[in-house]
Amino acid sequence: MLNNPTPRRLTSIERIYGHKGLEAFKNTSVLIAGVGGVGSWCVEALARSGIGRIVMVDMDHVAESNINRQVHALDNTLGMSKISALKDRITLIQQDCEVVLVDDFVTSENVKDITTTYKPDIFIDCIDDARAKVAIALTCADQDLHLIMAGGAGGKTDIFSLHTSDLAQVQNDNLLKRVRDLLRKEHGYPSSSEFYRSQPMGITTVWFKQKAMMPSLWSNPSDGPNTPQGLSCAGYGSLVTVTGTMGFALAQLALNHVITKHNIII
Repeated sequence: MLNNPTPRRLTSIERIYGHKGLEAFKNTSVLIAGVGGVGSWCVEALARSGIGRIVMVDMDHVAESNINRQVHALDNTLGMSKISALKDRITLIQQDCEVVLVDDFVTSENVKDITTTYKPDIFIDCIDDARAKVAIALTCADQDLHLIMAGGAGGKTDIFSLHTSDLAQVQNDNLLKRVRDLLRKEHGYPSSSEFYRSQPMGITTVWFKQKAMMPSLWSNPSDGPNTPQGLSCAGYGSLVTVTGTMGFALAQLALNHVITKHNIII
């Protein structure tokens, strides 16, 4: 009889990746920055896949407007911090998972302190601030930390247009385009000249090729200050089918990285 049998809730994962794979997941630490429409589903998938340590960084609270697309948003969690609501879910899913809460937003000023303090194996970026994403990319490159970066989910409907690629190949994503432009203009990454067109930037991204659908509200100048601004889902409109798909894809890329890193053959 085995001394440490696999919990029944994880046996299906073991049948895919083997005991060695499941142990690798258990010994992996993943940091998720931003646990909203995309990040919350990513966290859910990682917890259900047996990841042993999950670090969540966010300072936002659950609002009624989140209910259509965020896994932790329910009537009984309104007003709670998003990271606390997700911790409660993770505890019900996998009690052995170590959950670390960082009640803050990732910024260009604090990202190095966050990665140094919490020492994740994988950094999943689900935030929508371009300059903060640039700082994350630079920090992960400097610390040789595996980064997976999410693009924009707002205004998208075609889940079948989901792509994963190097940042250099991204199309029709305003958020990632802004990140790419900043890295090229301010940090010496290869430009988009013909010679460098296919040269990778070394940043794995997840994005939808579909162009964002602009709300008709935006085209009415009479709306003035009420017109939605920025790149967030709140401005563009959003669907759980889209945010969930992107979140699950990010989680799968993290699992793939662990399997590859540990030379596990499935």
